[in-house]
Order: sequence, then C-alpha cells, then structure tokens
Amino acid sequence: MKKTRAEAVIEAVLFTMGETVEISRLAEVIEEDVKTTKNILKQMEERYAREDRGITLTYYDNAVQLCTKEEMYEYLIKITKAPRKLSLTDTVLETLSIIAYKQPVTRMEVERVRGVNCDHAINKLLEYDLITELGRLDAPGRPLLFGTTEQFLRCFGVRSLEELPEMNPVQLEEFKQQAEAEAQLQLEV
Repeated sequence: MKKTRAEAVIEAVLFTMGETVEISRLAEVIEEDVKTTKNILKQMEERYAREDRGITLTYYDNAVQLCTKEEMYEYLIKITKAPRKLSLTDTVLETLSIIAYKQPVTRMEVERVRGVNCDHAINKLLEYDLITELGRLDAPGRPLLFGTTEQFLRCFGVRSLEELPEMNPVQLEEFKQQAEAEAQLQLEV
C-alpha cells in the first residue's frame, strides 16, 4: 500500500473509532509491520504539528488515538456545551490513588489501606470511567479486581502507568501512620 494511502486509511480508522486503536491492529489493516506503522504515525503526527492542524495523535501504551489539540478547546466550547467536569473529593482521589498504584486490587484491599468503607468512592470512579472491573480474584467469595482505564490516563495526562510519580518512602510511611491513626479513632468511637 502506498504511504499516502496508508496514512489516509489510518486517519479514517482513528477518526471513525473515536477511541484508541492498538498499533498492531492498524498495522494489520494497512498490511504493514508494526515498525513501519509507527513510522507512518510519527510522520502523520509531525505533519499535523507542522501544518497547524486542529488534530493530533495521542499515544496510550501500545495504542493511538486521533484527538483534538488542547489549544482548540475554547473553540469547541463555542459550538457545544462545556464537557462535564469530574468532581473528585479527597476520599475519591485517595481511593483512586490506591487503585492506580496497587492494581489489580480488590475493594477489601482498598478499604484495608484507607481504613474505611470505599463503596461510594469506587462507585463514583466506575461512573466516571476512571476505573474498571478487571475480573475476579481466585479466592473465596471471588472478589472483583479493579484497575485504572484509558480515561484515567487521559484525565491525569499520562501515557502509561509507568509515568505515574513514584511514591516517596518517607511520605508513604506518613500516610500509613495517618491511616492507622484514623482507623484507631474510628474504633474508639
């Protein structure tokens, strides 16, 4: 397939899908290897930037998505309602952090770390599509396992979980002590 035709096919697929597509699947569609497909994507991305276009390619792990450039957001607002902002309370953010760093993780493991019931926070995170059910743990009761989604990566501006900041061991120990103190206070009440 000619390079210009391959670019057109990739662009059509990404535009139509509206979500990420694995690069290996794009390679199958254009009948090229993954390395060649990555090179074509890189050239497309450079062209979009050079020509001052309103779109760009965004990568998430081994997948790519056709997206609107951030600087076009103000123009989109003029034509449509502003997108719903996620409202994450401290409780929901704490729960999300635990899931992001410990995934796959069960509700019970999250509650053990936080020291309180996490039903509401987990339900909010599922509603916002920041976490998803990954399956069930092979243990008594077969509890659900949770992990983060591509939407999580988008919202927090990271391309993969490896880009999450590392936890400072001293700060981690402080968090643990605070959680234990909170759990102790609840037992006393």
